[in-house]
Amino acid sequence: MKHALIINAHQFYEGISTGKLNQSVAGIIQTELENRDYQVRQTRIEQGYDINAEVQSHLWADLIILQSPVYWFGMPWIYKKYVDEVFTAGMMQQSFLDGDGRTREDPSRQYGSGGKMQGKKYMLSLTWNAPQEAFGDTAQSLFEGRTVDDVFIANTANYKFCGFDVLPSFSCHDVMKQPDIENDMARLRTHLAQVI
Repeated sequence: MKHALIINAHQFYEGISTGKLNQSVAGIIQTELENRDYQVRQTRIEQGYDINAEVQSHLWADLIILQSPVYWFGMPWIYKKYVDEVFTAGMMQQSFLDGDGRTREDPSRQYGSGGKMQGKKYMLSLTWNAPQEAFGDTAQSLFEGRTVDDVFIANTANYKFCGFDVLPSFSCHDVMKQPDIENDMARLRTHLAQVI
């Protein structure tokens, strides 16, 4: 049996973000993974977590999916705190990586090649108000033609640095101004079927 960890990074904001959509998306991800014979653990950061248990869940998981809203073009601050605590503990225990990959003995080794998590996969699943048209189009000035994956490279670099393969992301777009939740959930199921 394969193992998956879903990290729900939702952070409550009264009147703006109650978390229902993120919890629904995380629930669909869990159901889809269980239908594919994954044993699933789910961490809801806002409800608290044990740092060492999260390190162990990262080591246990074959697949990690981060489900998060996008606030001001990034993850909620509680997710950054989670990463700082969990990844630092994993580094200190030498379970996530063995240095940054470079050595004095072998100067050809690249920065970022010291990860111990080879064979594991990581995927972003996001909800945000930005419309899909804002991405991958050089005529759109805000992201200057960048894709969602380009915009979130700082997030995926954490996992890639530790040896994970990064899967293409999924996004529910325009969730405040023009939500299309039924279609988003159908697209999510299709996306998971294609990348998992």
